Amino acid sequence: PLSFAQQRLWLVDRLEPGSAAYNMPFAVRLRGPLDARALRRSLAEVARRHEVLRTVFAEHGGEPVQVVRPAAAVALPLVDLRTLPEARREATAGGLAGAEALRPFDLERGPLLRSTLLRLAEEEHVLLFTLHHVAGDGWSLDVLVREVSALYAAYAAGEEPSLPELPVQYADYAVWQRERMTESALERHLEYWRERLAGAPPLLEVPTDHARAAGQSARAGSRRFTLGAETTRALRALSRREGATLFMTLLAGWQALLGRYAGQEDVVVGTPVAGRTHAELEGLIGFFVNMLALRGELRGDPTGRELLGRVREAALGAYAHQELPFERLVEELGIERSLTHAPLFQATFSLEPEGGDGGPRLGGLALEPFAAGAGIARFDLELTVWEGDEGLRGALVYRDALFEEATAGRMAEHLAVLLEALAADPGRRLSAASLLRDGERARIEGWNAPPTGIPRRTVHELFAEQAARAPGAVAVVSGGDALTYAGLQERAARLARHLAGLGVGPEDRVGLCLERGPEVVVAMLAVLQAGAAYVPLDPAHPAERLAYVAADAAVVMVVTRSELADRLSRVDVPRVLLDRDAEAIGRAPALAPEVDPHPRGLAYVIYTSGSTGRPKGVMVEHRSIVRLVKETDYVRLDLGDAVAQVSNPAFDAATFEIWGPLLNGGTLVVIARDVSLSPREFAAELRERGVTTLFLTTALFNQVARSEPGAFATLREVLFGGEAVDPESVRRVLEAGPERLLHVYGPTETTTYASWHAVERVEPGRTVPIGRGLANTSLHVLDGRMEPVPVGVAGELYVGGCGVARGYLGRPEPTAERFVPDPFRGAGERLYRTGDRVRWNARGEVEFLGRMDAQVKIRGYRIEPGEIEAALLERAGVREAVVVVREDAAGQARLVGYVVA
Repeated sequence: PLSFAQQRLWLVDRLEPGSAAYNMPFAVRLRGPLDARALRRSLAEVARRHEVLRTVFAEHGGEPVQVVRPAAAVALPLVDLRTLPEARREATAGGLAGAEALRPFDLERGPLLRSTLLRLAEEEHVLLFTLHHVAGDGWSLDVLVREVSALYAAYAAGEEPSLPELPVQYADYAVWQRERMTESALERHLEYWRERLAGAPPLLEVPTDHARAAGQSARAGSRRFTLGAETTRALRALSRREGATLFMTLLAGWQALLGRYAGQEDVVVGTPVAGRTHAELEGLIGFFVNMLALRGELRGDPTGRELLGRVREAALGAYAHQELPFERLVEELGIERSLTHAPLFQATFSLEPEGGDGGPRLGGLALEPFAAGAGIARFDLELTVWEGDEGLRGALVYRDALFEEATAGRMAEHLAVLLEALAADPGRRLSAASLLRDGERARIEGWNAPPTGIPRRTVHELFAEQAARAPGAVAVVSGGDALTYAGLQERAARLARHLAGLGVGPEDRVGLCLERGPEVVVAMLAVLQAGAAYVPLDPAHPAERLAYVAADAAVVMVVTRSELADRLSRVDVPRVLLDRDAEAIGRAPALAPEVDPHPRGLAYVIYTSGSTGRPKGVMVEHRSIVRLVKETDYVRLDLGDAVAQVSNPAFDAATFEIWGPLLNGGTLVVIARDVSLSPREFAAELRERGVTTLFLTTALFNQVARSEPGAFATLREVLFGGEAVDPESVRRVLEAGPERLLHVYGPTETTTYASWHAVERVEPGRTVPIGRGLANTSLHVLDGRMEPVPVGVAGELYVGGCGVARGYLGRPEPTAERFVPDPFRGAGERLYRTGDRVRWNARGEVEFLGRMDAQVKIRGYRIEPGEIEAALLERAGVREAVVVVREDAAGQARLVGYVVA
């Protein structure tokens, strides 16, 4: 039978045939006269001595078995590179070594050890070994080289070798292991591991540079680093004081770092143990190594000393139960296999004695390690540290299908910083140990440009200035209707006078229940001219929702039309019906009321989803709208521009669509809802109207891009955002136009957009950043103590600047929780806590990683599943409710609710 470890790799090979993930490449440079015949004889003798090197795997009765083949000559192909120019030989050798390392094995046909000899010069060779992990481990490579060296020395000297015969073979061990692991022994170990790993996270969510996918290359990169003698002495002294080993101390630092990067308080790291518990096994080649799952508990923000105590306890318990094969543990715990990541843990750690990564010797030949190009990474991140008298040397091996070299370099540097802090003050809480050196902190803070200033005007003042400059210019186009700046100013002023006559004044809130079109723009401007704030009420919403919003906002009046009045049957406030009251409005003077305008005055209240079933009203001031569309740096808004309105007025994207053109002398082009939902008609409308600037939710952007990618070809700027990006849709649009494609991001609480990124290309497997802050907007990626985190480390995004809203209407507690004092800009300024999990990349752009809560985005709308769950629970007979996000057959996200009656 196979050993448990072999059986797991056999299964992996069946699931991923052709994978090189479990190749073990090893290459050395040989300097001096080489006897190739003696080397071949040495390899053949090693294969004769160790049956596992002659083993292949067959299937009998549905179960895999080992089949040991007779001893035979071992192939050692010779590749002579001397025909190449000397300058190309080294690079060619490296390429051949890298290709050999990634060449898959056939477990049914074998052999499981391959050897190749590269000749660079008469007395310079490179010897390549590739061993499949199913036949060996790291210890086995040492045995292999040691025996080849001894055999070669004898054969090269014309002597017979004197290596003792092996007492057992690996197949004997496999049988013994299965006999020993009786049900009672298995249960004793399993009881410990079940308890220890209960509820452990299945995935270490360290942000990757490239998306995970099945069948990704196992190619490895490596980043080396050192810890100085002083830090090493301090870590050893700490270990002694706390009754721990250096391994435990370094592991504590590694788990703490991974927790910071992943934003997790529960981190599982694997560590290898030799598994050679009997003297007879020490000289065997075979797969004996076992992996232990060491769980790091970071909850409660422990001190370094407390964490070390937890790690010590976990390590001692794991070693006491190390005989349980990892493969059986995974099987018994019922862990679902994934083709994108290893089970139980994706990061490992090992501590080796000095010289553990050095080169061996082969007889009398001088040897040195050869950089064999790409190695193999069996896990996402593999940290190895070597002990030395002068300090510690480390290598962080990473899977380069997931991580960039620069990311691994930063991780290694941050580990060094964290270990230095742990050694210097083990009584400090982990959250207080900064990963930032002064230079990196200054660099990150420099990514937020200082405020540039915006016009100290209100929205209606800025519009009046545009109307005075070009009264005859077209302000709004909708279907066959067009409204000039002068006409819009006049109609708004008359309605504002009418509202003022009905008692509407400064800071009052007026509901607007109107379809998109010129009328709602007139009403918005009129409410602002009256000194009040508008509250959009979407006519498509249920009557209950409209009644709730109107009551919560305490609107003093609603502006609507007769055909929409029945939607407001539950709203008990005065109404202005634009059709019925048209004559009275027309009699009002065409001069806006005299109110004292102020940039900090309330402009509108717009409602977002709430986690308790109560949507929250976000209070946005005039200066926040002005900051979005005036003196900005992300988009060009100028005279003659045509900006499309695709959003309904109750969606905060309408703030940009409406006031962007109207405060800059452009034209607002209203797109009918049915047109926007037909990509072909939508594309024709954009061309016919001469639209220059457009915003779409990502869902609608993807829809248009899939069927009409050329729809945006005539536009100067297309903005999109709100959900995860489809790289293929972006690629199609980039190929067809427009001039600029902008990925924008921003919660309602930061006034439509907080950041932007100009998309110029799509990198396979990489996310599209949400970018840098707009002018007069600051972005901060902070930890739980509101301290900046380094590049690559996950944190929560905080947004500052004058785009931050006033707060939630009538919600002092949520306002205090989400709108917090800004420690970077001084007294009176605030930051908005977005709840979004993000990180900085090396270019100073923010990348979105996910939510820190259950909030989701569906077609651009922010939704709290808890709000829907709360509504479901109010129904008679419903005991429990849960709402999840599912993709339909077309790939569109949809909400699905489940109830227990």
